[in-house]
Amino acid sequence: MSRPALYVLCACVLVAQGMVAAVNLLIPQLAASGLHPGPAQLLWTVDAYVLVFAALLIPAGALGDRYGRKGALLAGLGLFAAGGALSALAADPATLIAGRGLCGAGAALIMPATMSVLVHLTPPERRGQALATWTLSAGLGGLAGNVGGGLAGEFLTWRALFWTVVPLAALLALAVARTVPRTPARPDAAVDPLGALVLAGALFAVVHGIIEGPSYGWSSGRVLGSFGAGAVLLAAFTAHALRTSRPLLDPRIFASRRLRAGTLGIGAAFFGLFSLFFVNAQYLQYAKGFSPALAGLAIVPLTVGMALVPRLGARLAERTGPRLPVGTGLLLIGAGLLLVSTVGADTPYAVYAVYLLVLSVGTGLCAPSLTLTVVTELPPHQAGLGSGLNTAAREIGAALGVAVVGTVLASRFHGNPADPAQTAAFTDAMGVALRTVAAVLILASAAVIRGYGAAGRRRSGGGQRADTVAADTVAAGEAAS
Repeated sequence: MSRPALYVLCACVLVAQGMVAAVNLLIPQLAASGLHPGPAQLLWTVDAYVLVFAALLIPAGALGDRYGRKGALLAGLGLFAAGGALSALAADPATLIAGRGLCGAGAALIMPATMSVLVHLTPPERRGQALATWTLSAGLGGLAGNVGGGLAGEFLTWRALFWTVVPLAALLALAVARTVPRTPARPDAAVDPLGALVLAGALFAVVHGIIEGPSYGWSSGRVLGSFGAGAVLLAAFTAHALRTSRPLLDPRIFASRRLRAGTLGIGAAFFGLFSLFFVNAQYLQYAKGFSPALAGLAIVPLTVGMALVPRLGARLAERTGPRLPVGTGLLLIGAGLLLVSTVGADTPYAVYAVYLLVLSVGTGLCAPSLTLTVVTELPPHQAGLGSGLNTAAREIGAALGVAVVGTVLASRFHGNPADPAQTAAFTDAMGVALRTVAAVLILASAAVIRGYGAAGRRRSGGGQRADTVAADTVAAGEAAS
């Protein structure tokens, strides 16, 4: 693969991943804008992107495999630009949410298409390095999104941020057209539109119930109906997948205890991380008085452990098995959330940064083993599914984390966080929200630890060592995103 093509693919990944984080820095500006969004609408503005991204990721990858990855990538960039324009032109919260969802659909096409093209065009001996570069780009996208969103919030407007998506996507599409070669399509790739629709409906129903709970009441027919619909649709998806010959996702793969544990662990880690991302910018701007740009830079300590610790986590898994680094890492994420839940307006930023480092170290410690589990527990011919499942678990966890922390925050705080007289009430509510997320994460961690069983090597000697060395750099980028 040529270097220009590799750089273009990584740039596409960086932009798609960056828009996940950028909007968090604009929540204060959006809350005070002429759109007058309510707390639930702010949550949907963040979650629409992640939820659509998660729901369409696996079917979008299958579409790219079947009809052409370059075409899927160009289509994804087109949807991304359209979603950015719709968001920028929004005259009401519903239009903004729709634009964000359209961007998420574009991202769902972009991410698997870039990885598939990269894997297909890179020689086997260089594939690990290329995948590490791809995943590092996703991680840098998270950092760039925070910094870019902060800069836009301070020097521009939220509309300007969404407008920048349009020319950026157009430039990337032109670069893809000129530098990225076409790869052979796979007419046998399984595309299951009914399964994709039912699974997306199930995810939407569950998140809808969580977000709308404070507005309509947890015992209201609307909220209980959402949860009931989610359960029914999930059961329908499972029944459909077991009957059809070529399902979107075969539930039988979860017969593997370790695959269940690894998937749950990835979801739990990002459940915790994205709950923090949602409240971090608000805390720093409302309680600490940081400017949007400074708030974007203040998240940098969270990337330190994600960049430096994965190699240690991989080596620890090689020596003791994955159970120790996975369990320790997830519990550290929970402990970090509990620490952050104690902060107030008077907490020094240096102390807050230490709490972020605890979260960061936990993520870096567990990421390699979780990533390796999901990829290696599937047969080699299902490696693409393992990658898609890994990313989907991450995005679903992120969507649920934002929904839960935002819902608890909205149910506990009904004032104006920009009012200095209400800062203490806001940080108290934020603390309750983060402790709720931490409790859920710790319970999930216990299930993950149990799923890994007794500590020990799955494979001995060079095989495990090669896999962990190949995974640690990839996991670093994944964790940072």
